[in-house]
Amino acid sequence: MAEERRFRSASGVPIALRQRQHSASCRELAVRGPRLQLRSLSAATSAVWLAAYGLFAVSENSMVLSAAIFITLIGLIIYLHFVKIDQESLLVIGSLGIQVTSSYASGKESTTFIEMGQVKDVVINEAIHMQKVIYYLCILLRDPEDPQGVSEVVPLFQSSKPRLDCLIEVYKSCQEILEKRKTGPQSSEIK
Repeated sequence: MAEERRFRSASGVPIALRQRQHSASCRELAVRGPRLQLRSLSAATSAVWLAAYGLFAVSENSMVLSAAIFITLIGLIIYLHFVKIDQESLLVIGSLGIQVTSSYASGKESTTFIEMGQVKDVVINEAIHMQKVIYYLCILLRDPEDPQGVSEVVPLFQSSKPRLDCLIEVYKSCQEILEKRKTGPQSSEIK
């Protein structure tokens, strides 16, 4: 069962939240940002190449055109492979852990897995940036030396930066699974 809802990012860009429930204790939440627009890509490339042609006309050096083409292509490859993230997803499996995946425009994926034993909680935190309050979702990792303490904070959805209404949806889904995990072993011990 997959459900998709539309939201906006902190900067006002439209994003989509897709929730897919695989089982009672397994849920996938994916935030998809806008795709790369061919129009803006073409405009940027044209601007660089026109500027290079203007320099070529003044200097009459063909290396200017070659360098502009080479730099544009390398810059585009770097942007698509290391910067432009199309989708960020969170796979929460109550008995196993949380998998965080970022899918880049080039098709590359970056995945991090956090064992459920390390997860203390999932919370919505707030930060003040310039003159705005920005909300973000993060995973609190349990400190191995102090079970009540937090050793690390892992922020989620850093590229898409969803607004609070979207974060609340993700938070509620994560908390449902975490609560089932907390109450699951106790209810089986009582029986």
